[in-house]
Formats: sequence, C-alpha cells, structure tokens
Amino acid sequence: MSSPTVDTDAEWVAAAYAAHGRELYRFALRSLGDSGLAEEAVQTTYLRAWRAAARFDESLGSMRTWLFAIERNVVVDMARARSARPSLADAAVAEHGSDRWPASESDVDRMLVAWQVEEALRRLSADHRSALIEIYFRSRSYEEVALEFGIPTGTVKSRVYYALKALRLALEELGWNGDE
Repeated sequence: MSSPTVDTDAEWVAAAYAAHGRELYRFALRSLGDSGLAEEAVQTTYLRAWRAAARFDESLGSMRTWLFAIERNVVVDMARARSARPSLADAAVAEHGSDRWPASESDVDRMLVAWQVEEALRRLSADHRSALIEIYFRSRSYEEVALEFGIPTGTVKSRVYYALKALRLALEELGWNGDE
C-alpha cells in the first residue's frame, strides 16, 4: 500500500481501521487494562500511522505488523506516562491488584505474544483447535483424546499436525517471527 494522498486519507484510514482496529483495541485493552486508554491507544496508533504513511514499505512487512509495532510503542509510552503520574498509577494498582502496574516493556512484549497465540488459536477450526488444546495444553495422549472424541487416533494426529501448520501461518500473519 502506498502512502495516502490528501484525496484518499479518509479512505486509507477507514480501510486500515476496518481491517485491524478491533485487534489493535483488544491488544491495547489487554495491555493497559482500561477501555478508555485502549481507545486512546488505537486512536494514537492510527494518527502516528497516518503521519508516517510515507515511510510504510510493504516489502518490509504487512500493514498489520507495522500497525502493531506502532501500537506497541504507543502502549509502552502510555504505560510510562501512567507510572510518572502517581495518582493514576495508584488507582491502576488498586483496580488491578498488582504492584507491577502499569506493565513494563517486557510485560507488554509477553502480553503481545500471548495475544497473538490466543488470536491465532481462534482462527483455527473448532476440530483442529480442540485437538491441539487437548494434546499440547492439557498434555493428554492421542489415544485418550481419540477415545473422548469418538474418532480414530490417526485422525487426532492428523488434526494436530494440520492445526500446528495453520497455527504457525496465523501467527506469522499476526506479526510473530519465531524469535519471541
């Protein structure tokens, strides 16, 4: 996508928001723990993206990856700003019951990876997702899962194999690079 021109600014922002706004909001909400701040983070993200649109290079990464990189910085900035205002930081601690609020930069990175995995799992079919969860997250045997689902063991193995392939693809689409 090339940078927007004056004639297409509104269309560019609307298209980018329609494609990624909900995911950006969910990440900001999970990171900041406040719906108002999450909305502000998304708005700031799109404002920064609009201002830096000329620097966007599709050959370096997808629009989603670029927007999430911008939002990660926005969330870190907002978390730092909250920690500089004790009254707001104290309210957040009381609200969230954590003496580590607002989140540090590494906490934000961990939350982003957790969000990416959660979102990628949502994109799998129900059969693939349930097989993957039973085998990897609940540490059950293939035979045990096959018996519970009423399907052959080979079918469970096949579902897990294809679920892992689809999960990796979904994670890559969400900007995960495997180094995290």
